[in-house]
Amino acid sequence: MKKDDIKVLQEVQKNTDMAIKAIHSISGKVDDEKLSAEITRQGMRYAEIYNRATDRLMEGKAKSYQSSGIQDIMLKSAIEGNMLLNNSTGHIAEMMIQGSNRGLTDMWKIINHHENTGHQSMEIAKELMDFEEKNIEILKKYL
Repeated sequence: MKKDDIKVLQEVQKNTDMAIKAIHSISGKVDDEKLSAEITRQGMRYAEIYNRATDRLMEGKAKSYQSSGIQDIMLKSAIEGNMLLNNSTGHIAEMMIQGSNRGLTDMWKIINHHENTGHQSMEIAKELMDFEEKNIEILKKYL
């Protein structure tokens, strides 16, 4: 497996891992049933994409992305702090949109810097990016 493939797939793992953890932190605090169901659905889809990237890395005998405990604590603290004063449906949707935008930006950066990425790895990356864009469109109605 090429280095570019590994970097792109690890970024997919990082992006989806953070999304799953953010959803896990937020899900218990969502009062709107429709938004709660949407976030849960998104979490399941992020897990599917994460697993596809992991399977591909394992096939290539490459190392998977590993988050640090500090990153996890920082993510959870940021979410908790952000929701402390405002846990409205609109605010939660806005936080999710911001996360998806960050994920898209990170994916574009990694793709632009690893242009020798193979078709299968790029397909997984683009699947994630398409999913992020659709999430943003869906979440806009909750603002």
